[in-house]
Amino acid sequence: MDISGGIQASLSGRYAMALFELARDQRELDAVSGDLDTIKAALAESADFRALTSSPLIGRDAATKAILAVAASMGLGKTVSNTLGLLGHNGRLSQIPAIIRGFKALAAAHRGETTAEVTSAHPLDAEQTGALKDKLRQKFGRDVAIEAKVDPGILGGLIVKMGSQQIDGSIRTKLNSLAHAMKG
Repeated sequence: MDISGGIQASLSGRYAMALFELARDQRELDAVSGDLDTIKAALAESADFRALTSSPLIGRDAATKAILAVAASMGLGKTVSNTLGLLGHNGRLSQIPAIIRGFKALAAAHRGETTAEVTSAHPLDAEQTGALKDKLRQKFGRDVAIEAKVDPGILGGLIVKMGSQQIDGSIRTKLNSLAHAMKG
């Protein structure tokens, strides 16, 4: 299944496609993917970094200089650093999360994988992630890359989203169903 057409339909998708093709042609898919994971973690952990990428008050030149300095301090590779510089120059730093998602989808399709978004109440360890990958591979008949999220609000269990399918085995949903059944 070719997903590149759907991804290219958006602005962030065009950047993701360009980054993917560059990384593929330079045989740097794993390195670029790792750099993007680093950026994603920084966006989740640092309010200052999020502000740099999303604030309309920071001019393009200042944002470009700042993002290149941050990329150097993170030890990001040349491909990702140059992409961040281009995004800063074009005033598109706010597109970074969508570009990361698009790149990950393209890379997974290139490897013949499907990406599953898995939400759990607590972080999954390597053994649990491996077992889940095996179960999903059996169910869907192809390799699965797991994008893990933690949401303590689900209380326990898992919510697995793959494409348009969702498997909700969370305790919160089970309790809500039980409460609804008891109301009659």
